[in-house]
Formats: sequence, structure tokens, C-alpha cells
Amino acid sequence: MTNLPDRGGLAMAHKFLVHEPEDMVGVAVADIAAGELVEGLVMADRRPVVLRARSDIPLGHKLALRDIRRGETVLKYNQPIGEATRDIKQGEHVHTHNLRSIRWRASVLEEAATSV
Repeated sequence: MTNLPDRGGLAMAHKFLVHEPEDMVGVAVADIAAGELVEGLVMADRRPVVLRARSDIPLGHKLALRDIRRGETVLKYNQPIGEATRDIKQGEHVHTHNLRSIRWRASVLEEAATSV
């Protein structure tokens, strides 16, 4: 994340929201195009954040606020939501192609336990 650049008093519409300062992902509130410099807002403290999208991110999907290592637990709402299945760069789309949800892992473990 970078500090908000001087925009000469011009407002940039927020393209993503971050729920808690500790979160590793933001949620797109509009479609975001790869290469776009986008501003988000940390809802807990109203702090703006700016980053460049590395991939297209559809409305409602997540984007990485920082680099995330494969195997790292990903936080949203300052709560674990899943595990990165590969390295994810800041500004990349975060979804099922690179994040295994905690619910998925729990359901697989439950199924394995009941099938014994």
C-alpha cells in the first residue's frame, strides 16, 4: 500500500474497501482494470490506501493489499478466511484460483472424518 498521492484537491472515487487495518485483502466496490491506479478506504479508521491493480478484479471480488506468500493465512475482517495456494502479489485478484477457503478445508476434514 502507498500513501495517498497529492491530487490537487480532486477526489478519486473509492474502488475498494478494507474492513480492518490488519486485513490483507480489500473488496472491489466497482470493476477494477489491470494496471489501474485505485484508491481504497479502510473503513475502521477512514484511512485511504492506493495501489496499482495487477489483474482485472470484478465487483465484489478481493484484491491483495500486500504480497502474500503461498501457505500464508489470509485475513479479512481481521479474521482468517483462507490460505494462499500460491504466491500472490500486491494488487492481484484474490479468489478461488489462489485462495483455499477455511470453509473448504473444514468441510474436507469433516468429510474425511465421517468416511472412516
